[in-house]
Amino acid sequence: MHVQDSHWSSAVATGAAMSASTGNGRADRTRTAPLRVDAQRNLEHVLRAAREVFGELGYGAPMEDVARRARVGVGTVYRRFPSKDVLVRRIAEEEISRLTDQARAALGQEDEPWSALSRFLRTSVASGAGRLLPPQVLRVGVVEDHARVPQQRTQPSTGELRLVPETPAAPEDDAGAAQLLDVVGRLVERARAAGELRPDVSVSDVLLVIATAAPSLPDAAQQAAASARLLDILLEGLRSRPA
Repeated sequence: MHVQDSHWSSAVATGAAMSASTGNGRADRTRTAPLRVDAQRNLEHVLRAAREVFGELGYGAPMEDVARRARVGVGTVYRRFPSKDVLVRRIAEEEISRLTDQARAALGQEDEPWSALSRFLRTSVASGAGRLLPPQVLRVGVVEDHARVPQQRTQPSTGELRLVPETPAAPEDDAGAAQLLDVVGRLVERARAAGELRPDVSVSDVLLVIATAAPSLPDAAQQAAASARLLDILLEGLRSRPA
């Protein structure tokens, strides 16, 4: 897993000043203005390259690496994304949204609780989603009852376990992460209530499984085989066993 807190913090901090200097008005006009065919193609190349580069190297990878992978000049990248912060948030938000959709699909299409949870995990790992999850949805910590994001209760004597951001996230990030935690929480609660999930497993554990079981390997076939094998082992660890 390549998503590291220092990389995320560095990416956000580096881009914040540049975002302010460009002005929100110009950025909004850039996002809403119709794109020429070549501009649209460049945007798609940049987003694809960013997903690949950040997935392999983490969010600390420089914009120059993204430009090289997209085969465009770094100026082209900055015309679409005035700072690295903007690009990082775009990729992270897309990944959170994709995971949320996958969780909703599993929840709505699988009647059996364990099948729903395992389907979500297999779909998410196969898509490589775990390599692009931002740290604020991977942080695990023990907190008080008044925590501001969804929580998962562990054993009564150990308090509550939830995902904790290292630094305050932007409101839109909170909203997307909260939706993801809510839907995955329903998958977890269903499997736990059915007695098929270990009672100490939390939403954070499930998301960490996704991140852990999505290694970045140079060979695609080897990567797929390794992910499937590792996920099988992790799923066995999540299942409840008769006493």
